[in-house]
Amino acid sequence: MIVTFLNVVIAGLLLGGIYALIAVGLSLQYGVARVFNISHGEFIMLGAFATWMLYTMAGINPLISLVISGPFIFLIGFFLHKTLFRSLLNASPSMNIFESKSMLATFGLLFIIQNIAILIWGADFKGYSYLNVGVNFGGAVFAANRLVTLVYAVIIGTAFYLFLAFTRMGKAIRAAAQDPKTAGLMGVNINQVLALCFGFGAIMAGFAGALLSMCYPIQTTMGLEYTVIAIIVVTLGGMGSIVGSFIGGFILGIIGSIVTTIEPSLYLVVFYFIFSLMLLVRPKGILGK
Repeated sequence: MIVTFLNVVIAGLLLGGIYALIAVGLSLQYGVARVFNISHGEFIMLGAFATWMLYTMAGINPLISLVISGPFIFLIGFFLHKTLFRSLLNASPSMNIFESKSMLATFGLLFIIQNIAILIWGADFKGYSYLNVGVNFGGAVFAANRLVTLVYAVIIGTAFYLFLAFTRMGKAIRAAAQDPKTAGLMGVNINQVLALCFGFGAIMAGFAGALLSMCYPIQTTMGLEYTVIAIIVVTLGGMGSIVGSFIGGFILGIIGSIVTTIEPSLYLVVFYFIFSLMLLVRPKGILGK
């Protein structure tokens, strides 16, 4: 009984760490840059495949590949906002119209990125073996790569939170999230901050994808499922709340682990139920404003 409990809780925490990283990126993109990024999962897929390629073709440690693939994915996100979303923002008479246009644009991005990835890597599952050895924890046995994934997810998330809380750029981002017009009057370069936020959201997704590739098979069509999970986690934690995204990610991870233990085919059904319930009972989320 104790071993089963440990299996469920620790497996939930391992999933929750990845869910938290995924949700932090989407929360930043929508909470600050006001882009509801339906293609968010494609950046997770890009991070996963970049890590897979670096490991299988160049023998680069997946943990080291984070600092190689991450900046590249950041630049993709930054460039997309500087070009596509900046143009949509300038052409929109109101923020509500911009949000609608940008969401439709990200639907297009989803299929563009996904189909380019299929042309490059195909539609088959890919994978590799890294730290795939058992670790005994209180009688429960877990693969070492999953425990490393949890540690790195917590480190990355904590570092990003400290960046937002204590650096000058982080304060500018928080100011832009609260009141972009006033922040602009106080000297914050709003256009630059919005592009950086979209880039930061992309790199967090890329990091999550890299960590996912260490533990699970990956596929070029994997993105949409993780986009849905990110939306549910952000709704659960509170839109725009980094801490809320972390809490929501771990809660959803544990719930998913419990449901998977009972009936694996129902875990997405339960996630959708939680999503609907939160919208009805507490639409601002756990820490939303």
